[in-house]
Amino acid sequence: MTTLQTRAANLFEHILTHHRGIFATVFLLPLSTAFNIWVALRNRLAFYRNSAPAQHDARVQAVIAQIKQWRRDGCREKLCTARPGWNSMSEMVPKYKLTHRNIRVELYDILGLDTEQQTVRVEPLVNMGQLSRYLIPLGWMPAVTPELDTLTVGGLIMGFGVETSSHKYGLFQHICSAFEIVTAEGRLVRCTPEQNTELFYAIPWSHGTLGFLVAAEIKIVPAKKYVKIHYQPVTGQDDIVAQFEAASRDTAGNDFVEALVYSRDSAVIMRGKLTDTIDAEDGAVNPIGRWYKPWFYLHVKTWLDAARSGYEYIPLRHYFHRHTRSYFWMMEEIIPFGNHPLFRALLGWALPPNIELLKFTETETTRRLSEAHQILQDMLMPVSHLKDALTYFDDHCDVYPLWLSPMAIPDNPLHSGFIHPHTLPDGNQDTLYVDVGAYGLPRKPGFDNRVELPKLEKFVTEHQGFQALYAKTLMSMEDFRTMFDHSHYDKLRAELPYCRAAFDEVYDKVSMRGRVAPVEYRHLKKNRVV
Repeated sequence: MTTLQTRAANLFEHILTHHRGIFATVFLLPLSTAFNIWVALRNRLAFYRNSAPAQHDARVQAVIAQIKQWRRDGCREKLCTARPGWNSMSEMVPKYKLTHRNIRVELYDILGLDTEQQTVRVEPLVNMGQLSRYLIPLGWMPAVTPELDTLTVGGLIMGFGVETSSHKYGLFQHICSAFEIVTAEGRLVRCTPEQNTELFYAIPWSHGTLGFLVAAEIKIVPAKKYVKIHYQPVTGQDDIVAQFEAASRDTAGNDFVEALVYSRDSAVIMRGKLTDTIDAEDGAVNPIGRWYKPWFYLHVKTWLDAARSGYEYIPLRHYFHRHTRSYFWMMEEIIPFGNHPLFRALLGWALPPNIELLKFTETETTRRLSEAHQILQDMLMPVSHLKDALTYFDDHCDVYPLWLSPMAIPDNPLHSGFIHPHTLPDGNQDTLYVDVGAYGLPRKPGFDNRVELPKLEKFVTEHQGFQALYAKTLMSMEDFRTMFDHSHYDKLRAELPYCRAAFDEVYDKVSMRGRVAPVEYRHLKKNRVV
């Protein structure tokens, strides 16, 4: 590299690192917009050219053929999907894809709607945007509809999917009534609560380590035009916990529940109800998803600042994507002036920038800074330990807002040991958990995520909680197996032919053993050294 090239590279890295907002506005947003348009056109063209639900069986046979070829080749490599590692919500990139045999699982069709059984059958690469846009005009919606359009059914099942209806329906995996997977011996297996029962309950959170998902049946519920939201500012930690728990347990009165915690002693609890009618005396319609609207978390804070409660009506898809434009509140770190009215009016339509491009433009400096000074975690805590969790995050991180989303875990003894009801001090079981989402730059002096995350993981384990595995995982395998009961999972991996030869364990895929930062991945890919 010449001196001029070196200087240019150094200048580019300086701009990416120290003037990320300007870079994102001038370069990243236009590139992201063009990229998204290109991807949309490419996908639409591919969809019209190749979409054929009637060909589902043939495409599954293509997956089976690849696995049988792997067996004929001597089972020399581990297997994984060929989907690029950049196409994920994780801040990390899976490096194992560089050494494993990539199996093409090109399955992205909606296969059928059964309104009598209230289910929709889909392939694993169907995403939330595709599914909700298909269902809502027909008067239906997935019982749990996670935030971002690009989240896929397969990722939400094999990984993690929560939304504010999860207090009624559980995680995304819990609204699935059937899975179809191709095992490592090249066999198509249908799994339901009555058929291949043990495998059905083990597939969620397995991260593709038991087989390749090729179809799923998902529970749907009637959709309505609006979500009527009640905003309730609450002060005092005890009141926050008590009122949030009361709202979360009221599954008859509340279709949606969430809270944004703005400080140790202040929060806004939101209760939502599906409705087709508007009562103007209660509140007005707020199409919060329009490009010029304030970022949702800042809009919510106006209710706290005004110390008043009240209602408003949000159109259904606007509600589903209320946090999308601002990536909850992470956009403020990328474009600090992004919520300015002038910026929203002129460029709000371009938000959010493409996640893949955000990863691609990471530099070594931003990697070091984010590893040390940024937290991006979802911790699933028993609601009985919510106060302990809020206190812990305040004492150790001081990062706000915090996102609280309640979720119910079915009380089923056959359910995957990875997540299960927790035991109360009186010995009884409770199925209510809460996802505590911590995203951003902690204000705690001297905070170092490399030190604090292992402490947080230990705290969660000691309080019968679970870590969402899309995020960074620093715990050892021994600690991982303490947090997640592997007895059911290990039994199935031992029983399924070729399973352990074909697939890593979950820990190998989700821990730092299997993932690296994007800038490191680019180096590994270039040099093919892992």
